[in-house]
Amino acid sequence: MLGKRSQKPRTVAQRTLKGPIACTGTGLHSGRKVEMLLLPAAPNHGIVFRRRDIPGESGVLKADFRNVRDTRMCSMLANEAGTTRIGTVEHLMAALYGAEIDNLIIELDADEVPVMDGSAAPFLFLVDCAGTIEQAAPRRAIEVLETVSVEDGEAFIEVAPGRGFAAEFEIDFKNAAIGRQVIRMGLEPGAFRREIARARTFGFEHEVASLRAMGLARGGSLDNAVVVSGERILNEDGLRFEDEFVRHKVLDLVGDFYLAGAPILGDVRAAKTGHRHNNALLHALLARPQAWRWAEVTAETYSDAPAGARLGHASD
Repeated sequence: MLGKRSQKPRTVAQRTLKGPIACTGTGLHSGRKVEMLLLPAAPNHGIVFRRRDIPGESGVLKADFRNVRDTRMCSMLANEAGTTRIGTVEHLMAALYGAEIDNLIIELDADEVPVMDGSAAPFLFLVDCAGTIEQAAPRRAIEVLETVSVEDGEAFIEVAPGRGFAAEFEIDFKNAAIGRQVIRMGLEPGAFRREIARARTFGFEHEVASLRAMGLARGGSLDNAVVVSGERILNEDGLRFEDEFVRHKVLDLVGDFYLAGAPILGDVRAAKTGHRHNNALLHALLARPQAWRWAEVTAETYSDAPAGARLGHASD
């Protein structure tokens, strides 16, 4: 008797929202009130920002790593002329990765995505409230075929071939409230939601005045950031995770990487890096055609990625 044929894994379809949904918040760096509207988009449309306060095509910016023009304290998209800008896109982009949204129009009436509580969780809640639908097009991912790395002093980041999406991230601050933290985990969308999405952005009280003088952090507060003063956490409710600081760095990485236009399939290792390094790695990877290829996402794409989160310590 002939054996059964092995079945090809089911291809995952692209997704968008069932219908529009809006929210209002504050820009982390501008301090201005921002209204944001999320709208469904057609298959293969991708994720696109649209400034309602700038008429016509001049106000449209694709969520693309090549449009990142500034990486001080956030990832800011801008056109070549610099006349249309949209800042702090990384938390929303991370949430869209976690929600597996491929096609979306994001309308804003200002030059910054609202910070909400400083994490990706409110954006995931927004998407879940709107609901999502499958579309008549296969979901694609960027599969890493060769190891690519970026070094910058003590900062280092690389992405290597690997099944699914996984990351090892290390931070090391002289501040005793943070210290050295390491996390290793698989980053399939469900794990991102459980382990990373609620981690908030953070800053230091002694840096607030200088940042605001630079036009940054004008909307920052204890409502939307973890604030460290000396060895103390100023937020009354404390931390959401013991290692919330390194988890938020992973959140930023996920959001910055989703600006590649599709999920990344590979193993990431990073130490002491930020938005600039995340963007530099995408440029280095996607500039090498032999280092990656398009791959259809299937029901088994993330099945072999490391599960859950495993913490490291200074002795690792």
